Amino acid sequence: MQTLFWIGIFLATFCIMEFMAWFTHKYVMHGFLWVLHKDHHRKDHDSWFERNDAFFIFYAVVSMSFIGIAVNTGFWQGWPIGLGILAYGIAYFLVHDIFIHQRFKMFRNANNWYARGIRRAHKIHHKHLGKEEGECFGMLFVPLKYFKK
Repeated sequence: MQTLFWIGIFLATFCIMEFMAWFTHKYVMHGFLWVLHKDHHRKDHDSWFERNDAFFIFYAVVSMSFIGIAVNTGFWQGWPIGLGILAYGIAYFLVHDIFIHQRFKMFRNANNWYARGIRRAHKIHHKHLGKEEGECFGMLFVPLKYFKK
């Protein structure tokens, strides 16, 4: 029975992280921490790294903290929460940094319904170079209109 709870917490955490990514992207990255995110929209630098990458560090620390609490206390739920955050971070990295932005030249030939919709939604998001007037702040779950031709 505890295994089912573990899996449920892991999956719920993964899904909640999509909301957290959307919320953080819309209200924090395009809000008071635009100073860290703007170099992601305006490629006016030569570095492979962006200030925007600091957001990965934040969620990595949150993930490691939950796992650390689970290791050092009886709070077993810290394992599926921490690993759910980690799994979402890996998925985000694969989809956003590798698949969409091609920071590593992989998955270039992916051209299925889902891949085209995710690319289209992200392209519309990056159409706006400023922090205002943005749209489509999600990553893995985007509105259905982006999947239609």
